[in-house]
Amino acid sequence: MILAIGILLAILLVIGLTVLGASVRVLREYERGVVFRLGRVMDLRGPGLILLVPTIDRMVRVSLRTVTLTVPPQEIITRDNIPVRVTAVTYYRVVDPNKSVNAVENFHNATLQIAQTTLRSTLGGVDLDHLLSERETLNESLQKVIDAQTEPWGIKVTTVEIKDVEIPERMQHAIARQAEAERERRAKIINAEGEAQAATRLADAADIIGRNPTTLQLRYLQTLREIGATQNSTVVFPMPIDLIKPVLEAMRPSEARAEASTPQVSSPENGALESGESRALEAGTSAEESRPAAASDRTPVDGVD
Repeated sequence: MILAIGILLAILLVIGLTVLGASVRVLREYERGVVFRLGRVMDLRGPGLILLVPTIDRMVRVSLRTVTLTVPPQEIITRDNIPVRVTAVTYYRVVDPNKSVNAVENFHNATLQIAQTTLRSTLGGVDLDHLLSERETLNESLQKVIDAQTEPWGIKVTTVEIKDVEIPERMQHAIARQAEAERERRAKIINAEGEAQAATRLADAADIIGRNPTTLQLRYLQTLREIGATQNSTVVFPMPIDLIKPVLEAMRPSEARAEASTPQVSSPENGALESGESRALEAGTSAEESRPAAASDRTPVDGVD
């Protein structure tokens, strides 16, 4: 009898411990409990110690921490018909546990699918240059679109980041050539602007030097000092053209007198040209006058008709 009573008490103790374990729950600080009592949603529970009615209440744990959702690589064709492969990451958290459990079956998978479709549709409407250079703007646009679609589920999408954009190899070569051409264009523009500024400064310097000839002489001496510092065997001394201009003018009259004193070669009496000589007709002289006299016009010689 005593043995049977002991067995019965042990059975009751096990049943009591089982019921107590089924009715007691402990929720952490970042967790909330959605309790269903006979299928109806009760008030939100947690955090801390939660007591449930065995076999009547059922609780679903929901984490309120931010979840990092990696979007798988998506094949996208941009607006300018260039295929790219885009990888993104999404950060979201649950702000309404009741909606996240009752409004959607699996909010994690639902958010992932929404992120994939939004990524393809949004990035497919932009050019490649815009996709590469305006990532911040695209991230904000993706975050707003995804958050608007997950808000009825009690999900708040905080950030969407485009992590990687893979471009075909042939397009990489084309982009490299384009970047090189752009750098050359900028270099030429900068060089031209520098030349224009230098020309302006040189003109100002020339005006200042022209007001005082001594400044030009000092500049000559400075140039000689710079040349001599390199230990060259050749010394270049710049000479102004004004110094040798009187010498050139004095040489011109002497050259004119030398040309005037040069004797002229006379032509033969009969007007015939010797070998290696030529003569131009003077203005107003006909060809008949310039020819030698005919045989009939010559002076007769004795014994010759």
